[in-house]
Amino acid sequence: MATIRAYTTIEQSRKLAEILTLESADCFWDYDELQKYHRINWFEDGYDKDGQLRLNKNNVCAWSLASLLGVLPKGTNISTPDSLNKIRYSCWNDYDITYADNPVDACVAMIEKLHELKML
Repeated sequence: MATIRAYTTIEQSRKLAEILTLESADCFWDYDELQKYHRINWFEDGYDKDGQLRLNKNNVCAWSLASLLGVLPKGTNISTPDSLNKIRYSCWNDYDITYADNPVDACVAMIEKLHELKML
């Protein structure tokens, strides 16, 4: 298997923010003004003392693999066939079978496809 990531990239996060509710996200890309780079931060670390989420225009909501699996409908199957170094994902066993390099990419692709078909 290629690269295993635990959360969406910035580009995937921006796209998913247009599809999913932001409440389904469990982390965010936090932009460090001083260092000029993004780093992932979990929401529990991103709240101020009053319980308000510290998101600004440079921060982007992100989704962990666990939260992505939580928004996929029942019947979605994500597996790793023995003969391939890819992730296989399908919906309702006969809907769409595609391959991705890692589980996060597989979930994002399935969410995008289901959204396109107005099934999510």
